[in-house]
Amino acid sequence: MCTGKCSRFVAVSLYPLVLISIICNILLFFPGWDVKYAQDDKITEEVKYMGGLVGGGLMVLLPALYIHLTGSQGCCANRCGMFLSIAFAAVGVAGALYSLIVAVLGLQNGPLCRTDESWTTPFKDREPSYLNNGTSWGLCIEPKDVVEFNLGLFATLLVCSVLQFILCAVQMINGLFGCLCGTCTDKGQL
Repeated sequence: MCTGKCSRFVAVSLYPLVLISIICNILLFFPGWDVKYAQDDKITEEVKYMGGLVGGGLMVLLPALYIHLTGSQGCCANRCGMFLSIAFAAVGVAGALYSLIVAVLGLQNGPLCRTDESWTTPFKDREPSYLNNGTSWGLCIEPKDVVEFNLGLFATLLVCSVLQFILCAVQMINGLFGCLCGTCTDKGQL
C-alpha cells in the first residue's frame, strides 16, 4: 500500500476523534447540563486540565491536517514531507497521551459533587473503586447523575485518545517508510 494512502486514512480517521474529544471536554464543564456549576467553580479538577480540548483536540488536529496534506500531494508526497509527518505525528502522540492521562485520572478520582457534608471528591483514594460499585454513586447528591455523566464522557475521551495514539503511531511508522523508501513509482496508483 502506498504511504500516501495510509497518510490519508490516518488523517481522515483522526478528524472525528478530534471532534469527539473537543465536544466531550466542553460538555464536562456542564455537569447536570447546567452552567451554574462552571460559574461557581464546582467542576471536577481533571476537567480544568482540558485533556480533550488541548491534548486530544488541538494537539491532534494540527498533525491530522499536516498528515492529510502529506497524503494528498502526489503519490506519497516526498521524502522531506514524510519525514516532517513523523514529527507532526509525534506531537499527536503526545497530545493523545495527555488526553489519555487526564481521562484516566478523571475516571480514577471520580467527580466533584455535593455530598451530605460538603462539596468534595468522595471517590478519590477510596478502596474499592467506585467504578465497580454502582450503589456508592448515590453519595453524590448534586449535580444530578454526575457520576454517570463523568463516567460516560471520560470513558469516551479514554477510547478516543487510545485510538488517536494508535493512529499517530501508525503514521510515525508510515512516515518512516515513506522517508526511507521514497515515493511510489506509479503516479496513477493512489
